[in-house]
This record gives sequence, C-alpha cells and structure tokens, in this order.
Amino acid sequence: MKPLANFRVLDLSNVLAGPFCAYQLALMGAEVIKIETPGSGDLARRLGADADAAAKGMGISFLAVNAGKQSVTLNLKHPDGKRIFAKLVEQADVVVENFRPGVMTRLGLDYVALKAINPRIVYCAISGFGQDGPWAGRPAYDQIIQGLSGLMSVTGDADTAPLRAGFPVCDTIGGMAAAFAIAAALAGRGKDGEGCEIDVSMLEATLASMGWVVSNFLATGKPPVPMGNENFTAAPSGAFKTKQGLLNIAANEQKQFESLCDLIGRPDLKTDARFAARESRKQHRVALKSDIEAGLATHTAAEWEAVLNEAGVPAGQVLSVPGILASDQIAARDFVHEFDAVPGLDAGARMARSPFRVDGERPAPDAPPPALGAQTREWLRRLGIGDAEMERLFREGAI
Repeated sequence: MKPLANFRVLDLSNVLAGPFCAYQLALMGAEVIKIETPGSGDLARRLGADADAAAKGMGISFLAVNAGKQSVTLNLKHPDGKRIFAKLVEQADVVVENFRPGVMTRLGLDYVALKAINPRIVYCAISGFGQDGPWAGRPAYDQIIQGLSGLMSVTGDADTAPLRAGFPVCDTIGGMAAAFAIAAALAGRGKDGEGCEIDVSMLEATLASMGWVVSNFLATGKPPVPMGNENFTAAPSGAFKTKQGLLNIAANEQKQFESLCDLIGRPDLKTDARFAARESRKQHRVALKSDIEAGLATHTAAEWEAVLNEAGVPAGQVLSVPGILASDQIAARDFVHEFDAVPGLDAGARMARSPFRVDGERPAPDAPPPALGAQTREWLRRLGIGDAEMERLFREGAI
C-alpha cells in the first residue's frame, strides 16, 4: 500500500531532520526529488562510519535516509537554477527545507513566492527553533537542541547528567513531526485545494515528545531530576543486575510486583511495609532494587527474561545495536531492507525500513539512494530543456 503514491515532494534539505522527513514520505509512496547543490550535494554524503563510501559521496549517513529518492542538482543562487526550480514547483505537491530561517526568503523562494507559482503547494520549513522568536536566527544542530530542550538534564544519573542521548534524537523527532504534519496537510488539502505553510521547530518537537516530564513540571512546579536507569513513575521499574547481563524490568502494576517477588524467591517483599504500596515502593526504590538484584543473582538476564515474561512481568535484556538487529524478532518482522547494488559503490547496502506495516505489508524504498545529480538530465528533458541548453547550464554552474 502506497497512500502517498500520487504526490511529488521536492526535498531541499540536508543531513538528517529534513531528509528523514522526506524518507518517511518516500516509504509511503511519494515521489521524492532531492534538490542538491551541484558538485557537493547533501553534507551527509560525506559522513558515516565507512570512510571509503564517504569519499565516494555515498556516506552511510546519506544512505540511511535517502533511499527511494531521485537527485537533481540545481544552483538556487543562479537565475536559471531558480527558473528550473520554479518549473518543478509547478508540478509538485510538497517542498521540504531545513535552512536557517530567512535563507529561502533571500533566495526569493519562500512560501509566499512558491504559493504564487503553485497555490496547492504544501511548504514545510524545519529549523532548530522555528521561523520566529528571539532564537530563530541561531544555527542549530541536534546536540544544541538536546542541551537547550532539557533532554540532557534528565539523561544519565546524579553523577553523569547532563548526558547526550546516544543518537541524534532531536533531528529524528523533528523529521517525524514534519512528516506527520505534511501527510495531514495533504489529506486536508483535498477539501479546498489550498496548500499551507508548515513551521516545524526541532526544539518544540523535542519538548512535545518529553510529554510526561514537561507536564509533571507544569502541573507541580517540581523540576525533574536525572534518574539513570530508573523509571520516575514506578518501582521496581528500571535496569537490574543479574548473574550475567543487565535486565530491564517494569513491574509497574501490583500484580506484576507480587509475581516478581515470588519468582525471585522473596515473597516477604510483598508484605514489607516499605514495599507493599506503589508510592512507598518509589520512596524506597534503592533498598528494593538491592533486594531484587540479590534474588536475580541466581540466573542470567536471558534466563530471567524468559521466566518473567512467561509470568506476565515485562522484562527485556539490555542489548547492543548488533544484538537487537541479529534477533529473531527483527528478522521475523522484515525490518531491514537490503539493496544488492548502490550507485557509486562497489557493494550493496542495508537500511531500516518503515517502523510500521500497512495491511500486513511493510513499506520499503523502491530504489537505492541516488548518486549526486543522477536524475538531473532526465528532469531537464521532462521540463523541455534541450541538450544544447543543458550544456550551457552545466558550464555556467546553474545545474
């Protein structure tokens, strides 16, 4: 099922938030044309763990979120580059960009200008702080947003916080929020045919995703504190040492707590005044954790995982990335997609597919990530530009 199959997206974005957004749209069937700077393209082409791939302009960071897209190189500072882009806008449904606020206005390609070309256009601008406000003009990367949002202040424990999350979570959340807003706008556009301007702030997207932490402070005025692997909403709920390996247990309900006590051979904990009630367990979580870990010391994390889940107590090993990707669950769900060959590389590539299924099928990219400018000539011909004119545009650096 490809619900966005009839929509065309112009992706002007770079690195992660914007490309991740457009990748989600491509997975759902949209035709995504990546507009890149001639000669260099998306910075992510030169990023990633494989230095050889990065040197070839197909860095792993680029491969991760650009499969299924086309690449057209245009110099948007050149009058002819702008003219060609305007022709593409005439035939497009969506424009995605993640430049710093004001860049598209200076180029003469902001929402007002593009709406005059195509009133149906859905224009999505992703930025660190939004298109207005006193911080709007600041440069922003994921780590900057992690720090400013308060996310780092609640990550880690009393000794390690503030601590950066282990992946660019703010970029990713911002991109997902943008994809959702675009899909909603396209669904709503059918009512009157008018497009709209979407302003996505990575800072606000991150704060929105921190719902419980933010709401608890707004309601009580009590600042959240870093609690490491502990869950501030319940106890015992966190990571526990075993005979071998770390085990996450979330015995958040009374029945689950009582089952846990029985399984680890400590039924006495159920009637201990410190642990009998939910709130008192939270107040005495350190002592409770010590008693539970003593009981868990008889078996490994893998063994306890099976026993606890069988009894209805939520539990899971703390795995590495290689560990989870090698699991039977991920294999059974067909989450990883593989291309035998990728343009510009002497090898194939594997990448994550969509995080959901539609009618039992998991959306997957239709094509591998494109080489820089791979579809430029094709699109120029479709726009009625002949070979002689095309060569002039190449010589002048417009494309």
